[in-house]
Amino acid sequence: QVQLVESGGGLVQAGGSLKLSCTASGSISSINAMGWYRQAPGKQRELVAAVISGDTTTYADSVKGRFTISRDYAKNTVALQMNSLKPEDTAVYYCNAHCAIGPWYDRRYREDWGQGTLVTISS
Repeated sequence: QVQLVESGGGLVQAGGSLKLSCTASGSISSINAMGWYRQAPGKQRELVAAVISGDTTTYADSVKGRFTISRDYAKNTVALQMNSLKPEDTAVYYCNAHCAIGPWYDRRYREDWGQGTLVTISS
C-alpha cells in the first residue's frame, strides 16, 4: 500500500503565493515520478507539474514561470511552490505518484493519488 498525504492548501488573494507539500509512505521501493494535478469545478483533472526520476520536470503551459515543483528523494516528498496566483488557479489539487513496491523478486508498479487539497484564489 502507498499513502499520499497533502498539505498546504488554502485561501489567498490573487497575486499571492502558496506552497503545497505531499509525502508518500508505505512499502515503497522507489518512486518513478511524482506530481500535482488539479481539478476545477466542472472541468477535467489536468496535470499541473511533475518531476520524473533524474529531475526531469514538466509543467502545464498555464503555470510555467509561476509554479515550481521540487522533490526530496530522501523523504519521498514533492512540493509545489505557487507564485503570482490567479483566480483561475482555483481548484482541488491532487498529489500523484508512480511507485514501485515490493521486493525485487515480486516488484509491482502502481499509481496513487492523494485525497486532494483545496486552493482558492480570490480576485
